[in-house]
Amino acid sequence: MSFTVRRADRRDLDTLGRLGAMLMRIHYAFDPKRFIAPYDGVEHGYAAFLGSVLDKPDNVILVAEENGTIAGYVYAALEPPSWKELRGPAGFIHDVIVDDMSRRSGVATQLMLAALDWLREQGAPRALLGSAAPNAEAQRLFHRLGFRDTMIEMTIEL
Repeated sequence: MSFTVRRADRRDLDTLGRLGAMLMRIHYAFDPKRFIAPYDGVEHGYAAFLGSVLDKPDNVILVAEENGTIAGYVYAALEPPSWKELRGPAGFIHDVIVDDMSRRSGVATQLMLAALDWLREQGAPRALLGSAAPNAEAQRLFHRLGFRDTMIEMTIEL
């Protein structure tokens, strides 16, 4: 599979919304009490959300494209220090998702590497991300890229 990683633009928002909704459905299936339930029109909502950060200088959305078709995207951003999280400034990988047809082709790896390069170029001293606990496949990728486990989120329903 031959694909190009490039910065997303407004013409990509419909596809980004579809992929973001897919990410939302995957997480909801992992734990419906923790994650937001998908709803009719969620693709438009996710596209609007990604569109709201698309042009912000401290954010980047990169897409992997092959023959004019987007196979996946990654959304990363620079984050300031956080006393709440007990950490200094960092880059944060918010989303990474690859279409079912392009899985296991190296797309996610290339998207992640491109996002890490962007964060490095922006001066981020480290990168963080979160992963749904049952998502072992994604965690294997993140570990291969050098991420280490640092926090465990725990949830209780009230």
